[in-house]
Amino acid sequence: MVKENFVIPEKMQAVEISEYGGPENLKICSRSTPKLLNNQILIKVLFAGVNRPDLLQRQGNYKVPETASDLPGLEVSGIVVAINGSNIKFNIGDKVCALCHGGGYAEYVAVDAGHCMPIPQNYSMQEAACIPETFITVWSNLFIRGNLSKNENVLIHGGASGIGTTAVQLAKHFGAKVFATAGSEKKCLAVEKLGAIKCINYNTLQFEDEINKITNNEGVDVILDMVAGSYVPRNLKCLNVDGRLIIIAVQGGFKDEVNFANLMIKRQTITGSTLRPQSTLAKASYVDNLVTNAWQWLESGDIMPIIEHEFKLSEAADAHKALEKGDHIGKFIMKVS
Repeated sequence: MVKENFVIPEKMQAVEISEYGGPENLKICSRSTPKLLNNQILIKVLFAGVNRPDLLQRQGNYKVPETASDLPGLEVSGIVVAINGSNIKFNIGDKVCALCHGGGYAEYVAVDAGHCMPIPQNYSMQEAACIPETFITVWSNLFIRGNLSKNENVLIHGGASGIGTTAVQLAKHFGAKVFATAGSEKKCLAVEKLGAIKCINYNTLQFEDEINKITNNEGVDVILDMVAGSYVPRNLKCLNVDGRLIIIAVQGGFKDEVNFANLMIKRQTITGSTLRPQSTLAKASYVDNLVTNAWQWLESGDIMPIIEHEFKLSEAADAHKALEKGDHIGKFIMKVS
C-alpha cells in the first residue's frame, strides 16, 4: 500500500543525458514522477550531489544497471513524501539523505528504504546531500573491504576531492595515521588542515619516495586509490607487509605491470569495488554499518563535508565542467527544489 500525504505531481523537472558526450549534453526535461515499488520511498529532492560516476555516465563510459534510472545522480537530500511498504523506519515528512540507483538529478526520486539515512544533527540539507554516495564509498572500501585499523598508516590519493576530504576525516577520527596526495600546494595545505599528517604534491614529488622517507621505509598499511594505471606498481613500493591496496576508480588507466614476486614476499593484497552494481541488500548493509559506526562523528560536527560550490539544477552542465576542471576542494552540489 502506498501512503501519501503530499500532493505529488504526475510530471517533474529533471536533467537527462540527451546523448553521450560533453557537459552540454545535459538537458532539462520533463519526466513522469517515479512510481514506487515495494519497500521504496519517494523523496522530494532538495539537493543532489555531483560525483565522478555522473561524468562517466554522461560520457558513455559507465554502464548503468538495467534496473536503474537512466537519469544521472547517485545521492540526494530531501523530504519523504510517499512510502510503499511496511516496517519502514521513516515517516512521511521526514528529512533524509539517500543513496540513489540513479535518478538524483530530478525533483523526485524513488529509493530503496534501506538506502535512506537520517540527517545528522546540525547538518544542513546541503551538507547532507554530500553524504550518501561519498561516505558509503569511503566507508565500504576503507573500513570494511580494507579493514583499516586504529594506529595503522593510510595513504589517500586525491585527498582534496570529495572522496579524499571524506576519507581523510573519517580515517583521522577512526584513529589512523593519515597521509595523502593532491595536485597543488593549496590543496595539500587544505588536506593537512583536515587531518593528514602530510599531503604530498604529486606534481612536484614522487609520492612513493616521500612516503618511504616519512615512514623510515616502513610504508603504509592501506592505500585508497582512485587513479590505478601506473600508480599501482608505485603504490606497492610504499605498501607495507600485509598491506592492502584498494582501487575505487581508474582515472589513470586500466592497465600496468606488477612485480608479483614482491607482492608475494610482502603478502600484499590488491582489491577494489564499485558501489552501484552491488545488490540492494549489500548497499543497505553499508548504510547500516556507516550509521552505526560513524554517525557519532557527524552528529558531533567533528566530520563535515567540504562544499566547493552550489549550482542550480539548470546549471548541471556547469557543475560537470567544474568537476572535470579539477581545481576544487571537496564537493559540488546542486539545488533542486
